[in-house]
Amino acid sequence: MAVSGQNAWHGSCGAFTGEVAAEQLHDAGATWVLLGHSERRAFSHESNEYVAEKVRHAQDAGLAVLACVGETLAQREAGEALATVDEQMRAVAEHITTFGPRLVVAYEPVWAIGTGKTASPAEVQAVHAELRRWLGDFIGEHAAAGVRLVYGGSVTPANAAQLAAQPDVDGFLVGGASLRPADFVDIIWKGVKAHTEAAAERAERRRCLAAASLLGWPVSCKTYHCQPPESLL
Repeated sequence: MAVSGQNAWHGSCGAFTGEVAAEQLHDAGATWVLLGHSERRAFSHESNEYVAEKVRHAQDAGLAVLACVGETLAQREAGEALATVDEQMRAVAEHITTFGPRLVVAYEPVWAIGTGKTASPAEVQAVHAELRRWLGDFIGEHAAAGVRLVYGGSVTPANAAQLAAQPDVDGFLVGGASLRPADFVDIIWKGVKAHTEAAAERAERRRCLAAASLLGWPVSCKTYHCQPPESLL
């Protein structure tokens, strides 16, 4: 368990009344900070460049960062969802040198935050896969695999398992449901169970495909169980 700030100033301490410096959060014992949330982008008019500057400064101050990206309903309906998150991700990536455990990226479709609506598991996976692909091109596939991609659009006990089972969903950024203890605990357990089971299934599939390829055996795509040729039975 760790303590996080919900926002931080893009520069060092000084005469910036009302702002909280990353150094202040660090001195207070926080180890994480949430930056680029859609409400900050919308209500405080934080641009991609500004969010990126905040991410860089927070990391320089010793904080790990949970950086938020996501499209509006208008951008999704215009077919610009993937381009939007790519642009947001690019701004951050071009400003920092530290990826891996000290950077978590949260995909939060703006139209699904606090509305009761949620993106389908397939829609979430499509965006997460695009983010993983983009990061792979930018920092290499191995490094990109170490960046956690979490989902943050109206996660509930009802959809947690399906979302967590997606191959590129590494966790959740839970909003309103975190204020309801029973729901929050349910999301955690369902998410962990589904993610663990899905990861084990994918690992078994990889082992099976590798063995089948090596031995020249056919593979059942439904169960991923290797089936020896009849001549060997």
